Amino acid sequence: MVGLLALICAAVFFGAAAIINVAEQPARLSLDDRAMLLEWQQSYNHAAPMQAGLAMASAILGLIAAWQTRDWRWALGAILILANWPYTLLVIKPVNDKLHAIPAEQADATVRPFVVSWGRLHAGRSALSLAATLIFLWAVAG
Repeated sequence: MVGLLALICAAVFFGAAAIINVAEQPARLSLDDRAMLLEWQQSYNHAAPMQAGLAMASAILGLIAAWQTRDWRWALGAILILANWPYTLLVIKPVNDKLHAIPAEQADATVRPFVVSWGRLHAGRSALSLAATLIFLWAVAG
């Protein structure tokens, strides 16, 4: 049961991350610079706590499942989903900080490359969560 909960949390994280890359980011990039930055700032402020919590919950549940079952796949999935934390803090955070520091009403064409770069970097979060989800699914399947 604990393993299934780890899988569910990882899958929800992946779904949210994938939606951002597949739908939200392309739509955001079609907006003018001011609206694009404002949308990014508001979206990020709502999504970050949810995704951080899902990653932590999935990792903890995965580690519990690894301890209960003595199956290394649960630990590997937990490490991969938790890797979103250092990846975000070390790789994506510098871009986040730049985008948060710009008032939306001051946005101009110089903002767009940062939002584009952020989208590419965010794809790493989608990849990590997909890998964790697939490994948890493998562990569930036995």
